[in-house]
Amino acid sequence: MKYIKSLLDQNFLEYASYVIKDRAIPDIEDGLKPVQRRILHTMMEMDDGKFNKVANIVGDTMKLHPHGDASIASALVVVANKEYFIERQGNFGNLFTGDPASASRYIEARLTPLAREVLFNPELTEFTESYDGRNQEPILLPCKIPATLLLGAEGIAVGMSTRILPHNFNEVLQAQISYLEEKPFELFPDFLTGGFLDVTQYNEGNGKIRVRAKIEVVNDKTLVIREVPYGVTTESLISSVQDAVNKNRFKLASINDFTTDQVEIELKTARGYHTDKLIKQLYAYTQCEQNISLNLLVIRNNQPVLSSVSDVIRHNTDRLKNLLRNELELALAKTRRQWHQKRLEMYFIEEKVYRKLEDSESYEEALKRVEMAMKPLAEELSAPILKEDIEKLLTIQIKRISRFDQQAGLKELKELEKKIRELKRSLNNIKLFTIQYIQQLKEKYGSSFPRKSRLETFDEVRMEEVMEEQKVFWDRSSGFFGTKVKSETSFLCSPLDKILLIHRDGRYQLTRVPEKLFVGKDLLHLDKLDSKIVFNVIYSEGESQICYAKRFKVEKFILEKEYRLFEQAKQAKILHLSQGTGISVEVVLVPHPRLRKSRDAFHFDELAIKGVQARGNRVSPKAIQRVRILPRQNPGGMQMSFNPDSKDESGK
Repeated sequence: MKYIKSLLDQNFLEYASYVIKDRAIPDIEDGLKPVQRRILHTMMEMDDGKFNKVANIVGDTMKLHPHGDASIASALVVVANKEYFIERQGNFGNLFTGDPASASRYIEARLTPLAREVLFNPELTEFTESYDGRNQEPILLPCKIPATLLLGAEGIAVGMSTRILPHNFNEVLQAQISYLEEKPFELFPDFLTGGFLDVTQYNEGNGKIRVRAKIEVVNDKTLVIREVPYGVTTESLISSVQDAVNKNRFKLASINDFTTDQVEIELKTARGYHTDKLIKQLYAYTQCEQNISLNLLVIRNNQPVLSSVSDVIRHNTDRLKNLLRNELELALAKTRRQWHQKRLEMYFIEEKVYRKLEDSESYEEALKRVEMAMKPLAEELSAPILKEDIEKLLTIQIKRISRFDQQAGLKELKELEKKIRELKRSLNNIKLFTIQYIQQLKEKYGSSFPRKSRLETFDEVRMEEVMEEQKVFWDRSSGFFGTKVKSETSFLCSPLDKILLIHRDGRYQLTRVPEKLFVGKDLLHLDKLDSKIVFNVIYSEGESQICYAKRFKVEKFILEKEYRLFEQAKQAKILHLSQGTGISVEVVLVPHPRLRKSRDAFHFDELAIKGVQARGNRVSPKAIQRVRILPRQNPGGMQMSFNPDSKDESGK
C-alpha cells in the first residue's frame, strides 16, 4: 500500500502539472495554450497564401498534439473567431446565436497578415521534440504583441482556473507605447459582441465586471435588443426571458428573434406595461445583465502566476524590445556579411585576381594563389577573409565577370553601408525603434479592430424595486395555497418573499411562493416572513396540559426544511399564537374540586424574546383548558390565532 500511495501521489502531481502547463493556462510570453501554438505553427508550415481545408490543418497538427481531432478543430475555431491570427472561409459558427461551426472538412482557413508579421521568426524560435519524437515543435512563439490580452482565455486546471477577457487591439498597443514613454495607462476589456461594460469593480484584469445588453426603445410597446452581453447568446438570452415570463416576473405579448449577422430580438410588451420598467426588469431577471468574475492567471517561467493587466503589458513590451533587438542584431550581421562578400567580389574582379587561376595545377594551389592576392584588401575589411570566402569567389562564372559593372557595385556597397548605419542607429535607441514599430502596427491594422463595447457606470437594479407583486390565495377548507389557488382569502407578496407556515402541532417551515401547494388543514399561520416581527406562543406540552409561553423571532432557517417550536408529544399543541407587543391573555384552568382560582391573566411583554427553539416559561403549574385574548393594551399588537378548539373569541 505504501508503494501504491507514493505511485498515486507521483502520478497525480504529473497529471496536475501537465494540465496546468500544457492544457488549460496560457503562457504570458505568447499568450497561447499549447494546442493553439501547435495549430498556428502548423498553419505557418503549410502557408502558401492560399486557404487550407481545416481538416488538413487538424490532421497535420495531430503530429504535434497528443489529443484527438475534435479538440484541435474546436480550438482552431475559437482562435479564428477572435479575428486576429486566422482568416476564415466558410461557416465558423455564429458568436451571436451560439450556432456551431460546420464540420472541419467544409471550412477553410489561413494565417492573417498580422499573424505572419508578429508571430513567427524561425531564427528566434526555440524548438523541442514533439510528443512522439518524430517532429519538432516550438516551445514558444516569438509573439510581438500581447496576445494574452487580445485573445483572452478561459481554462480550468487542477486546483486553479483562469479567466482573461479580450481587450481592444488599438488600446493594448497604445498602452505599450505609454509604458515605453513612461506615461500612465489604463486598459479595459472589449468584446466582439458589443454591449455595455461597467468596470467599477474591475481591478487590472481581476475582480468583477458587469455587462449589459444594448436595448433600444422602438415605441411604447416595443423593445429591440441590438447587442448581447459577453458570454451570452441570443438563444440563451431568449430562454432566460421566457423563463422569467413563466415565473410571472413580468409579462410580454411576444418574443421574436430576427438575428442574422446582427443581433435583433424584438420584445412586445403586454397591456399595461411600460418599456422603462420592463428594461429594468430585463436587467434584473434575465441574461441582459451578467456579472463576470475574473482571474488573470498565466504561466510565467514555467509556473502558474496570478498577474495583472499592467504586469502583462510591461512583460510583453520588454520582451518585444528584446525580440526587436535580436532581429536587428541578426539583420546587422547579415548585412555586414553581404557587404563583406560584395567587397571581396568587386576586388576579385577589378584587380583581375581570377587570372591567377590560369596557371594553377590544382584546386588547393588555386586557393592559395587567390588568398595571397586578396591579402592587400584584408586591412580594409572589418572581418577576416575565410576559406569559405575564397571558395565562393572561385564559383563566380565567367559570364558574371564579363558583365561586371563597377558603378553598380559601388552603389550597392553604399546602400549596404547606409543600411548598416540605420541598423546601428536603431540598436542604439531600441526604445524609440520599438515605439515606431508599434505605431506602424497600429496604423497598418488598427482600423480593422475598432472598440465595440461601451464603458458605462450602471445603476444597480434591485429586484425588490422592479418586482411585480402577486396575489397568494389560501383555501383553508382544502388546505391548499398558492398563486393558482381559488379562494377569497389572499394577500400580496413578491416572488422573493418567503412564506412562513405554522401548524397547530408546533411544526413550522418556510417556503417560496408556489403556484399550488398542499399545507394541510391544521394551519394556524400563513403569511410572508418578516424577521423583525415578534411571535407570542402558548403551547400545551402534552397530556399533562401544562402550558409554556415564549416570544421569538424567525430569523435563521433553511427553505423547505421542517422545524418544531416545541418537542413532539401526544396531544402537544398550540393554544395561542399572536404577534407584536401589548398582548395579554386570560388562561382558563382545568376545573378541579380544590381549585381556588379558575382563571389567570398572562402578559407576554413580561417575557424576554428568546430563540425559536427555547422551551419558554411555564404559564401556570396547573393544567390549562383554554386561552382567550384580553382587550389589547397596545394598538400595535396583533393577534394571529388563539385556542384552535374554541368557536369564538371568548372561547365559549
